[in-house]
Amino acid sequence: MIDMKQFHDAAFIDDAEIRSTLEEAKNLAKDKNAVRKILDKAREYHGLTHREAAVLLELDDPDLEKELYRLAKEVKEKIYGRRVVLFAPLYVSNHCVNGCTYCGFHADNKSMCRKKLSMEEIDQEADAILALGHKRIAMESGEDPVNSPLEYIIDSMRRIYAYKNAKGDSIRRINVNIAATTVEEYAKLKAEGIGTYILFQETFHRPTYEKMHPTGPKSNYEWHTTALHRAQQGGIDDVGTGVLYGLYDHKYEMTAQLMMAEHMEAMFGVGPHTISVPRLREAEGVDLKKFPHLMTDTQFLRLIAVIRVSTPYTGMILSTRETAETRAKALELGISQVSAGSCTGIGGYHKEIGQPDRADTAQFKISDDRSPDEVLTWLCEDGYIPSYCTACYRQGRTGDRFMSLAKSGQIRNICQPNALLTFQEYLRDYASDHLKELGEKVIAKEIEEIPSDKVKELTIERLEKIKDGASDLYL
Repeated sequence: MIDMKQFHDAAFIDDAEIRSTLEEAKNLAKDKNAVRKILDKAREYHGLTHREAAVLLELDDPDLEKELYRLAKEVKEKIYGRRVVLFAPLYVSNHCVNGCTYCGFHADNKSMCRKKLSMEEIDQEADAILALGHKRIAMESGEDPVNSPLEYIIDSMRRIYAYKNAKGDSIRRINVNIAATTVEEYAKLKAEGIGTYILFQETFHRPTYEKMHPTGPKSNYEWHTTALHRAQQGGIDDVGTGVLYGLYDHKYEMTAQLMMAEHMEAMFGVGPHTISVPRLREAEGVDLKKFPHLMTDTQFLRLIAVIRVSTPYTGMILSTRETAETRAKALELGISQVSAGSCTGIGGYHKEIGQPDRADTAQFKISDDRSPDEVLTWLCEDGYIPSYCTACYRQGRTGDRFMSLAKSGQIRNICQPNALLTFQEYLRDYASDHLKELGEKVIAKEIEEIPSDKVKELTIERLEKIKDGASDLYL
């Protein structure tokens, strides 16, 4: 039986345990036999404990490091194949009452142009995002109970789900990244068809958390850290978490992140659906020189590999905060979802021709500004299958139901065909001529690799229907 008191108690993030783990990891990492035992365990695809994962962050043996990276790629492809899910963030409001020192939206930033999208502007943004080929969005908003209360978020979700463009396309899944709230409000989001509820912890280190969040509702560490537990209690069984790497020591943060995943698995029978790995980036009014814990690319890629082998059935998300070069390397080490053609400003997707540049409303500056067509071309050239699939969410394959399919290996029989079907839709409606030619070759190759003859037959049949004009077909 779940103890409801735990929904407001973040004691599961135990500073003493984290410190002990990190000290022990330094010693164990010097023992090659101990390290190989950990790698062998990870190769069984059941994951690692936070103590085992911490050891892999301390590796200094080049051969063991190479073995870790090979294993991360092996684990990813065993579970996810070569599929990469595409999405776009949609910022609906940058009004915020919090004083987060690392965020361009913070309440004291007087140079930030504040804006909230009207319902008509949401239509325009939905239309522009659909024109990029996206079917899945991550809705984002600053925390402001007056300017962007939950009712506004729900109205925005309803508006987006209802919108259809000239081709008859619509957004099929809305993931939501908004401030920590109550069980009752999470239940309302569930009733409106939320996909995944996402909330970044930012930092698990309490003193740093207090320093980075001096004012506003977000300054309450306990309330924020237990938000995903309340979301689960409210019926949202797909939740996503993440750390903003650069606020504090990344080894501490990753250990705590895995402790949270372990705690959620123990309480609800399923850990987080996704783990995001954003790094601190330049933003309006934010001086990066004041943050001494920024990660190098080498540290960052090691971190991704360790999280992948430690949480094999959890999706890993990488945004356009990272450069194209870093994103290419990260895909090989475990990332399974990426954004493309992203805009972090309010109303930035819909740009009227001839209008002057709008005042800056962006939360942070992106590092990969390639169009979705360019991103998909890159994915295909590197041997990946772009996917816009939203079938599991709409078929009720979420939470522990998704995890049971993933752990049994059955999910690949669903996800690979669905990826091909959604990619075929993109090629038909939005791709450049070059990508169409390239994409058709990718699809033809992947069809031959579907192990089930029945699934292969169904996939071929539905691909032909899509070419003839059908849409939104899935297994």
